[in-house]
Amino acid sequence: MNGKAPLVVVGDALLDRDLNGRAERLAPDAPVPVVDDCGERTRPGGAALAAYLAARDGRDVTLVAGVGDDPASQALRRLLEPWLTLVPLPLTGPLSEKTRVLAQDRPVVRLDRGAGRTREATDAAREAVRTAPAVLVSDYGRGTVDALRDELAARPPLVWDPHPRGGTPVPGTRLVTPAEKEAHGLAPRDGTPRRDLRAAAHSAAALVGHWRVAAVAVTLGARGALLSYGEHPLLVPAPAAHHGDSCGAGDRFAATAAGLLADGVLVAEAVEGAVAAATGFVEAGGASAVPNADDAPAPPPDDDPSALAARVRAAHGTVVAAGGCFDLLHAGHVGLLQAARRLGDCLVVCVNSDASVRRRKGEGRPVTPLADRVRVLRALACVDAVAVFDEDTPERLLADLRPDVWVKGGDYAAADLPEAALLQRWGGQAVLLPYLDGRSSTALMERAAEGAR
Repeated sequence: MNGKAPLVVVGDALLDRDLNGRAERLAPDAPVPVVDDCGERTRPGGAALAAYLAARDGRDVTLVAGVGDDPASQALRRLLEPWLTLVPLPLTGPLSEKTRVLAQDRPVVRLDRGAGRTREATDAAREAVRTAPAVLVSDYGRGTVDALRDELAARPPLVWDPHPRGGTPVPGTRLVTPAEKEAHGLAPRDGTPRRDLRAAAHSAAALVGHWRVAAVAVTLGARGALLSYGEHPLLVPAPAAHHGDSCGAGDRFAATAAGLLADGVLVAEAVEGAVAAATGFVEAGGASAVPNADDAPAPPPDDDPSALAARVRAAHGTVVAAGGCFDLLHAGHVGLLQAARRLGDCLVVCVNSDASVRRRKGEGRPVTPLADRVRVLRALACVDAVAVFDEDTPERLLADLRPDVWVKGGDYAAADLPEAALLQRWGGQAVLLPYLDGRSSTALMERAAEGAR
């Protein structure tokens, strides 16, 4: 499916329910809010949410979890059936349910019921784990992982998402993803009650050794995540701060990290992608905004330039495009792109291919190959998408994007903008924005050459 590696999720499934209404008064018989006009929404929870999110990403997913025949289990099966393959394990009782009552999208109370635990593993479950190309463990302490621990120990999973009631990850796990509070609670105690970055780094390093795993990524909410291999941690900041409903963000983080590792990326890159995904998840509304099972698949990601431009136009927004070689990205480029983004509702950067740069700048250029230039541009918060063109000018690409505003750096003159006439065909406008004085890729290379002599 879309070239993405398949994933097996092993863990404890839940059924989550939100009752969301409005609270404008207190009950006459007790000082508690009255929540009126509640709408009800159910969704997969626990390991089932991680599996469901990975499947909604277009990944072939198998979920191994305790699911019975009780009403909650039947409801969960209906939610999961169109999207993934379920390998059910027998339960000792009804499936666990979590019900949140929210007023104006803010939780008021949570009600839990159902104490079913996975009774035992089945041959089908053992086979699914033994033959899995990649495994994500989501252990909520309800017996699934305990039943399959021998199989998991024989082939350690890519990602283990731990919870306070669950067991310890098996040695050799590639990445463990506790939340900050969980990391402090699970790490060997040194008498330090701090909850700062230093304490998170200490807990992560301690857990790497204590669990004998390759890496630990402590999720820090709006601050991002801290990745440790045992020393010298890497802080991966969130691309933006969103303080909405964080319920389910840990499952979004773990599902994304596991999928990316299954696709072959490095651990640090997987954590970066997971931080971005979890941030976007919270921004979109968190678990309460998880798509229904019968909803259409999510739209193409915003790094598809044409799809992004079409969506912004459909919402009557302003599409801005900026172009250039962006060889040796410098402060002048960044200032230009930041200013361009402020002109509209999205910014698409049109970048010359290596062959195009070579024709324009001569042999020896670009210094930075296309893949690296695109990656650096995409990492900028002000850039929503990057499009590549192979011609000397981006007119063909612009005819497809049809931006409302086309931006070039101020070292161009009006006569050097053949795109200006093209923009007029659909009512767009070409503009020049000033560069910072003295900043250019050529000047940087000349100074580097002087220093090397």
